[in-house]
Order: sequence, then C-alpha cells, then structure tokens
Amino acid sequence: MTKKQLALAAIERLKTEYPDSGCSLDYDDAWKLLVSVRLAAQCTDARVNVVVRDLFAKYPSIEALADADVNDIEAIVHPCGLGKSKAKDISGCMKMLKDVYDSHVPDTMEDLLKLPGVGRKSANLILGDIYGKPAVVTDTHCIRLCNRIGLVSEKEPKKVEMALWKLLPPEEANDFCHRLVDHGRAVCTARTAPYCDRCVLADICKKRIL
Repeated sequence: MTKKQLALAAIERLKTEYPDSGCSLDYDDAWKLLVSVRLAAQCTDARVNVVVRDLFAKYPSIEALADADVNDIEAIVHPCGLGKSKAKDISGCMKMLKDVYDSHVPDTMEDLLKLPGVGRKSANLILGDIYGKPAVVTDTHCIRLCNRIGLVSEKEPKKVEMALWKLLPPEEANDFCHRLVDHGRAVCTARTAPYCDRCVLADICKKRIL
C-alpha cells in the first residue's frame, strides 16, 4: 500500500468513525477563533472555551479588544498559561485587524501570517473552518498520528504539513485533520498506550504492524 493509498483508506475509515467531527473551540466569528486558537497553545480547548466567555463578554468586538489594556487581557486569560505573551499577541493581532484589515480577518495564508501570534497551524484553521478552503492543521494529534500510521516520518509541523499536502485530496484535508484530533483523544492517545484493540486503523497502521 502506498502512502497515498494509506491516506485515502484512513480518510474513509475516520470519516465513518467520526462523521460529525469539527473544531472543538467555541466561536461564532472568525476573530474569536483567532483569539481562541492562540490561547489554546499548551492549554486544553475545554479550558479555553471557559476563559473566553469572560474575555468576549468584556470585549465583544475586534475594536473593543484592540483598545483594551494588555494587562487587563492578561488578567482574564492567565488561566490558559503563558498569559503575558498570549495577551500581547492577542492585543497586537486585534490592533492589526482594526488598523490594517478594516476589522476583517484576512482569507489568505500570506496575510494571516502577518498577524502577531498567528503561525501556519492557526492560519490553516482559519482558512479551513472559516473560509472553507483546503487546509492542513498540524497540531500535536495530527503529527503524532500521522507518524504512527506511517503517513509521514517528520515531527516539525511545517514539514508534516508539506508532506500531507502531497497525500491528501484538498477537499478532504481539513476534515481529516479534525478527525485525527478526535481519534487522538479517544483512541490513539499520547499519555497512555494507544488503544489499538479498538482502532479502526489497526490493520493498516505502521506502528501496529511493527
């Protein structure tokens, strides 16, 4: 089985296993997803979803958050960890959206990467979930599972992303990455031994075969 065949098989099996998979961060606007994904670095999505309730209640728009004192932002987001750097990035990002992009979240990788605190993973998430464009979100679950399955042999996020672009049909890429997150949380776990006995990929997984 080639890597491309392996990818297609994994896509179809995970699609059946997790038909309703999607982003686990709560948001109703693109800028809120930008904020939440920055807070999610080294923090659980569940905690982020709780913390942003207070943040968005106090600062309900790009303009309000752009004009907020960065220390006030930090006071609210500190439970997510790395509060000082995250608050600085969020403040800078909202200011740039307000001043440069007319309070709209851009829809190109090039422009998204200009925003403070936005890397390729965050940009791909915005492109895929907000704008419906092909996207490969290489979070920790994606990197771990793609290595275990045998799709890639890289650990650096951009290298994993570039490798997956060669294997995944563009229209399937974003949803596949979301399903890897669900599978990584439920079955192919990081902090315990993976539950290979109930894995839908067990018979085609490189780690299980070895």
